[in-house]
This record gives sequence, structure tokens and C-alpha cells, in this order.
Amino acid sequence: MVAGYLGSLAVMARRRARWLRTDEHEEAVRSLEWVAALSRTVETDAYAWKWILIALHNATQGFMVLALWDGTGLRALRDNIAAKWLEAYRSGGDYPIEKLDEFSNLYAKVKSRRGAKPAFSPGLTHDKNLSRLNSFRNEFTHFTPKGWCLELGLLPPICRDALDLIEFLGWKSSQVLWHKPTDVRRVKSAIRATRNALQTLSYATNDG
Repeated sequence: MVAGYLGSLAVMARRRARWLRTDEHEEAVRSLEWVAALSRTVETDAYAWKWILIALHNATQGFMVLALWDGTGLRALRDNIAAKWLEAYRSGGDYPIEKLDEFSNLYAKVKSRRGAKPAFSPGLTHDKNLSRLNSFRNEFTHFTPKGWCLELGLLPPICRDALDLIEFLGWKSSQVLWHKPTDVRRVKSAIRATRNALQTLSYATNDG
């Protein structure tokens, strides 16, 4: 009996290993955990910043998507796609291919008040640093033949400001509906680890 049960568990484990399963919550949380893991390595390997920026962009975008879900997910889509989706829903026509809105548009949306939900109110540097995060990530993911020097002193403030936005959306504003309490603990742990790692860095910067 026991041997048969253990054998069934082994078969189930092999079956689970065949698939990479994810959703909008796991995308946001797991990306942030990658940021935390990589942040411990940048002091000895500056190139790790590339992957931190890419993962942090994915995490920040993921949290904006979660915050904009509003029961349908349409606010996270491009406005014209959301309009076509609603028209198809009302008329019974063909639904459009869903396309996520641009990072800058998602950021503008979470800064706009929606009913009782508070909007993100940026400080003096948030807009500039979130724009830089998007720009640097795009440079890396669409890298053209060139030499490029990125000032390291710019990067910890970008991370801190992105984490501010993630914290606000994740629980300070009650905008994200968490299905698993463990996800909140994972996010808070990743943010704490990342902030601690950033505190140990001392880069000079010429940024004005």
C-alpha cells in the first residue's frame, strides 16, 4: 500500500516537472525574487546589473498589471484593445488579441485615481527613475551593435524607487488581490533583501 502510494507521488512529480506553470502573480513575485538574489552579486560582478534591471522591470510591470486588474484585467491592456474587447463582449463578435499596454502607460494609469483606490503619488525622483528603468531595460533587451557605458551610481536609486512603487501597489494601497498569503511574505522578504544589499553599495554619480 505505502509503496504504491509513493510510486503514485513519484509519477505525479514527474508529470509536474514537464510544465513551467505561471500566472500574473507568480510572474511578479518570482521576478522580484530574482532581483533579490542578483542584488547580492553586483558588488563583485557589475554585469549582474543587466539582469537586475530586466527582472526589476518585469516585476514592476507585473505589479502594475496586478493593481490594474479591477476584476477584468482590461485596464492593463492597450486602450484600443480594451475598447474592442468590450465591443465584442456586448455584440457577441470576435475578441481581439490581447496586448499589454506600454510600461509608461501602465505607470500613468496607476498614478490616476480610480474610485476609492488611491493613486500612486510619485516623489521627486520616481518619474525619472521609472522612466530610466524602462529605457535601460529596453536597451538591454533590444541591444544594437555598439559599446555602451552605464553609470553604476544611477542604478541603486532606480531600484529603490521601483521598490517604492511595488510596495505601494502590493499592500500599502490594497490594490492587489492576493490569493496566497505566502506570496505577500515572499515579496516582503525579497524587497527587504534587495534594500539591504543596496545599502552596502557605494557608487559615485554625476547625476543632477
